[in-house]
Amino acid sequence: MPKHELEPVLVRIADALDRLAPPAGKAHDLSVADAFVWHSNPEILEPIHKVNRIELDLLQGIDQQIGILRDNTERFANGFPANNALLWGARGTGKSSLVKAIHAKINENNKNTLALVEIHREDIPTLPRLLHVLAQTDRRCLLFCDDLSFEMEDATFKSLKAVLEGGIEGRPENIIFYATSNRRHLMPRDMIENERSTAIHTAEAVEEKVSLSDRFGLWLGFHPVKQDTFFEIIDGYAKRYGLEMDQKQLHAEALEWSMTRGSRSGRVAWQFIQDLAGRLGKHID
Repeated sequence: MPKHELEPVLVRIADALDRLAPPAGKAHDLSVADAFVWHSNPEILEPIHKVNRIELDLLQGIDQQIGILRDNTERFANGFPANNALLWGARGTGKSSLVKAIHAKINENNKNTLALVEIHREDIPTLPRLLHVLAQTDRRCLLFCDDLSFEMEDATFKSLKAVLEGGIEGRPENIIFYATSNRRHLMPRDMIENERSTAIHTAEAVEEKVSLSDRFGLWLGFHPVKQDTFFEIIDGYAKRYGLEMDQKQLHAEALEWSMTRGSRSGRVAWQFIQDLAGRLGKHID
């Protein structure tokens, strides 16, 4: 083919390839916000300018957990050694709310100190790449995975184990990892029991999976709240949002609400407050 005929063909091919190529990756700028969500496809840190959270002062019945996690997080934010943390226990007891509330409190006292970066459970296999991204910044990052757990035949826990201790490179100094789970060992009890019952060396069979939770330096347990604590949570919300109602009636309605849900927890209390605010025609932020 003559050169004058070949050149337009090559230009069209080059243009087609440009259209098929993925867009250039965006720079991961951690200075644009205090909170981000990691997306793995394409790999990007999405800034979150308004985080869905509850004020730390409104979290009741978990004073010990608040004190321990806040101290650990403040040490990390100030550049001192701190532990990865696993918050485990009953549903709706304030695990993820506590992580987000402490992050807000630390940044309130010292602007832009700590970036909160959430990674979803299904994106755990990309965790090493996310750590590589975060390690490129001088900003200290609280890496957070909510509702973390693993099922039978799920091998992604192995990448998490390596990350928690950092493998040969070590965990980057500017990153700490917090996770919440309904399970203390991050896997169903029947999965552990099955490993024990079918293996020749039961201890060795279970060790690899159970040891995952051991890589968290802090274990904080959360349990269903007592009735008095439940009422304290309700009273705190009602006062904070100006929901005026006789206390006896407020408690009676809250108790009935909790009975229909089959549990007493911070989440159930918040759901009741949302219902009450709607009925009273009040806005809550």
